Amino acid sequence: MARTKQADRLAKYERRYRELAAQLANVGLIYSGSITRRYTRCGTPGCKCHAEPPEMHGPYYQWTAKENGKTVTRRLSPSEAELYQEWIDNDRQLRHILQQMRQVATKAADLRLKQLAKP
Repeated sequence: MARTKQADRLAKYERRYRELAAQLANVGLIYSGSITRRYTRCGTPGCKCHAEPPEMHGPYYQWTAKENGKTVTRRLSPSEAELYQEWIDNDRQLRHILQQMRQVATKAADLRLKQLAKP
């Protein structure tokens, strides 16, 4: 009876793992980093950005990421920022799926190792 339960659990884990693997095929382009929307003040005295209350310049969009251990920042147009955000969201979705796959794989591996240990 115990072997049947373990076999059922193992089959369930393997089925879930395959479902998660299939989801990977639906993830679009990926890109790492983050997008920020910034408003700034200029150096021109008397500009509306120095008024009370200030009317800041912007929005300006920036992509920031680590490349080779250094922080890299790039200014983006609104349409570029939208694309980058989509790709970054895809990257987060990919990482989430992989995390779930690792968890399921760990459970399945534990069960298979227990099966090997029993005569």
